[in-house]
Amino acid sequence: MRSVLKSLLCGAAALALSFTGQAGAADAYPTKPVTLIVPWAAGGSTDILARVLSEHLTKSLGQPVIVDNKPGASGNIGSAMVARAQPDGYTLLIGSMSTHAMNPALMANMPFKGVEDFTPLGLLAYVTNTMVVNPSVPANNVKELIAYARANPGKLAYASAGPGSTNHLSAVLFEKMAGVQMLHVPYKGGAPAVVDTVAGQTQLLFSAGTQTLTHVKAGKLKLLAVTEAKRSPLLPNVPTVGETIPGYELSVWYGAFGPKNMPPALVAKLNTEINRVMSLPEVKAKMDAIGVETATSTPQEFGKILRRDADRYGKLIKELGIHGE
Repeated sequence: MRSVLKSLLCGAAALALSFTGQAGAADAYPTKPVTLIVPWAAGGSTDILARVLSEHLTKSLGQPVIVDNKPGASGNIGSAMVARAQPDGYTLLIGSMSTHAMNPALMANMPFKGVEDFTPLGLLAYVTNTMVVNPSVPANNVKELIAYARANPGKLAYASAGPGSTNHLSAVLFEKMAGVQMLHVPYKGGAPAVVDTVAGQTQLLFSAGTQTLTHVKAGKLKLLAVTEAKRSPLLPNVPTVGETIPGYELSVWYGAFGPKNMPPALVAKLNTEINRVMSLPEVKAKMDAIGVETATSTPQEFGKILRRDADRYGKLIKELGIHGE
């Protein structure tokens, strides 16, 4: 009996020492520069978000937090680098719904698992995803657009940044739930898709407000709706698609990740710092200006969002037979 009790006490002591060691390491972190990988090119909304975050984290952590752009393969190249990194907090990632919840279902030879190979650190922001049409389309709301599409099956052309992009998935989900048939015109990126929708070569586009709202203000595109479950605080008078088609939702989020198996104390420290930055009035104002709504969460809450969307969009992509390039 004494030997069993001694063994239990020793085990408890070892566990306590382990937690104490983790907490001590987290308190000391960081002792050298931190790399924040952005798996897309510089200049986009993700890059802007990362640079705002890095600026404030550099001040609060006392070490440089350096943004490193590693674009390519729809975000997979940079994301894979983080998946293979040591879980010590010195290599972090700004990931998105597309890299972690969509790519694994779209691509046959993924270099990582979107859920299992990462540690969720915290939700960062939502991109306001808009539904816009060329002014030539005789529809001023979602109901009228559905009626027009039904009266002209296969003639309403929608643009996308390529097969499997969020633009594409938004439109295919709309087709399915509205019971309409449209023509998909894929481009090699979001910019040319916007340009041709403005020019009237295509008539419909689902895209981030960062790309569409300037054209809406100029009268070159008509804004019909947003695709999130709730109206955007940035566009409170614009309805959701779901107000016309109950159950329609597609939310595009950004989040911070580390490699899998990061120590809990370190995860908690980074989550606290990230939430503090995302709550700063000047950060919220800067992101609002480009159509990005800042957000905060616990690591556990963000993990649930990740798993939910990976399951939901994974099933939808396979059901609809969508394949990435």
